[in-house]
Amino acid sequence: MKTVAEINEKISSGRAVVLTAEEVIDYVDKKGLEQAAKEVDVVTTATFGPMCSSGCFLNFGHSKPKIRITEAWLDDVSAYSGIAAVDLYLGATQLRHNDPANLDYPGDFRFGGGHVMEKLIAGKEVQLFALSYGTDDYPGRELRTRFTIDDLNQAVMVNPRNCYQNYNVAINASDKPIYTYLGYLKPHMKNCGYSSAGQLSPLLNDPFYRTIGVGTRVWLAGAQGHVYSEGTQHSPTCERGVLGVPSEGAGTLALTADMKKMNPEFVRGVSLKGYGVSLSLGVGIPIPILDEDMLKQTTIRDRDIKAQVIDYSTDYPQRTGKVLGTVNYEELKSGTIELNGQKVETGSLSSYAGARKIAAILQEEIRSGKFLLSQPISPLPFEQSMKPMKEIG
Repeated sequence: MKTVAEINEKISSGRAVVLTAEEVIDYVDKKGLEQAAKEVDVVTTATFGPMCSSGCFLNFGHSKPKIRITEAWLDDVSAYSGIAAVDLYLGATQLRHNDPANLDYPGDFRFGGGHVMEKLIAGKEVQLFALSYGTDDYPGRELRTRFTIDDLNQAVMVNPRNCYQNYNVAINASDKPIYTYLGYLKPHMKNCGYSSAGQLSPLLNDPFYRTIGVGTRVWLAGAQGHVYSEGTQHSPTCERGVLGVPSEGAGTLALTADMKKMNPEFVRGVSLKGYGVSLSLGVGIPIPILDEDMLKQTTIRDRDIKAQVIDYSTDYPQRTGKVLGTVNYEELKSGTIELNGQKVETGSLSSYAGARKIAAILQEEIRSGKFLLSQPISPLPFEQSMKPMKEIG
């Protein structure tokens, strides 16, 4: 049994053994679980894919004369101003003003909140247009300016829901094409879409949230951030399979980090034809190997991670609960699955190559002592289900 403090001492002295969630599988096969648990200190996990429930708080400092912003647009993308005078919150899925959306179906959705965040982190200029009704102490009524992230006092990414533990596979059983947040789906179940790093994914390597909790230090697009809460729709009470891995969405994380320290390579605005805009994010989370049980959890393989296949033409939008079948991530990553005797092409919105790169970067940062682990200050809930919306009238 090791503690996080003991592991941090080894990291600081350059003696920690750090493997990625891919590498540890063969390592345990070769050394055996007992011996490997003595040797391995940290396993790095990662994911890189669209995470719609993301956004950021920005503080602009005060103009002269001062203005209490009541409406604001960043590159014509509306930002929420129902907070203090020159604070704004920009959401990743917010569309640009006058975007025709799906009036000309399927819409292109070429630019939105996620794209503005990508521009900011890349150091590019963004336009602010703000309005106000004016007050005695904040007389300004209109403001237009351009700025970069360096001109802001704070730019903090605050994401209510990232890193879904698992997720379903979208397919289309109807006779016409459909456009979803998991991509374009051909009719008659010709293809399917999914979004997960599988065996590299953080919460699939810690399915019972033993080491990942509130306060856990994470690698968020290159910056050191942390888990500030369970994510929205955190719903861990569900059917579980090999090593306790859930077969459906289950856990989520709420993450935050300083955008000024992020790497633009891992923050990308996303346009989803016929659906909308989003933000693709890279996240890495270290798993401290406290004992043999913790190490065993990190040896989960793609073939042991199951996902439910859902018809997005009817069953998903109508919440029927019907599942067409289950497949594993080894099958999904092969490019073809078999469903009800039919071969189906697969496509992923999540970049496995990107996740692999992030796991390696985090591994190196820990080995070099730049990234220390943190003990959670509070565990994530483990018994909890998601309620449907209450609709009256």
